[in-house]
Amino acid sequence: MSQALKWMRLLGDPTRVRILLLLESEELSVAELQEILAKGQSQISTHLAQLKQAGLLEDRRTGKHIFYRLKTLRGSEARTISQLLGVLRQTVTDIPEAEHDRAALKIVVAKRRDRMRAYFDALAGKLGRQYLPGRSWEGLADVLLRLMPPLVIADLGAGEGTLSQLLTLHAKRVIAVDNSEKMVEFGAKLARTQRLKNLEYRLGDLESVPIADAEVDLAFFSQSLHHALHPERAIAEARRILRPGGRIAILDLLRHQFEEARELYADVWLGFTEYELRSFLKKAGFCNIHTAIVHREAEPPHFETVSAVADLPI
Repeated sequence: MSQALKWMRLLGDPTRVRILLLLESEELSVAELQEILAKGQSQISTHLAQLKQAGLLEDRRTGKHIFYRLKTLRGSEARTISQLLGVLRQTVTDIPEAEHDRAALKIVVAKRRDRMRAYFDALAGKLGRQYLPGRSWEGLADVLLRLMPPLVIADLGAGEGTLSQLLTLHAKRVIAVDNSEKMVEFGAKLARTQRLKNLEYRLGDLESVPIADAEVDLAFFSQSLHHALHPERAIAEARRILRPGGRIAILDLLRHQFEEARELYADVWLGFTEYELRSFLKKAGFCNIHTAIVHREAEPPHFETVSAVADLPI
């Protein structure tokens, strides 16, 4: 069997085609390919090994990381792979994930350039481990909240309302929404006990929020979006209740493979990629979208937290 036929047979798998087209544009590590393709490490490593064995890829090690790229070929092999890549680029519309891959690749490359994020990641890691008298997350949160203007805030999927209660310290009004009657009852009782007059609990679903159009300045999903049956509809609802120029903030789990979460925590979705959150927000009409991976748990299964913040046009 000729080399060209071997390559064509190997590229009958859509995932290997996606990998090859990504590596044509940018040298990437296994972790970066995981982030873009939303697939497990072992699966991606297997595909990379097959592509490398076929002479299509080469790798280089930098510290603990191994980066993969298209192999530099010469002569007839170079002409063959060039023609093959041309055919793949023309037929890429047959792969539904191709558009996602291109957008996710831009995010990955932007992260490399984000030196400031790396600096703050290192700082955040030290803040929790090194003791300095008077320094605490509570104090930092209080100061940051005081810097915010007095806003009307919707805490969507609030649970018993721990975040809602914190936000009331400096918010004009907080509306905590949850679909659990017991959670709403408990939170409302606690608000009365603590005399939090600017905190109101409402029973309702994330996809049909009991809040009037353009009633709030900030819509907040804190680890609640992955419980929504239709996350896109929940974000569209958040847009509806926001005033022009309002903001949406999302803290949720980064896409993971811990299937047990569906039973243990009643999770509907196993987190979201940055690309997915950006797509939801863009489709809902938000602008100035910013996403970041802000935390990784030290213990298995090493859940990671992703944040997304966006504005509603005025």
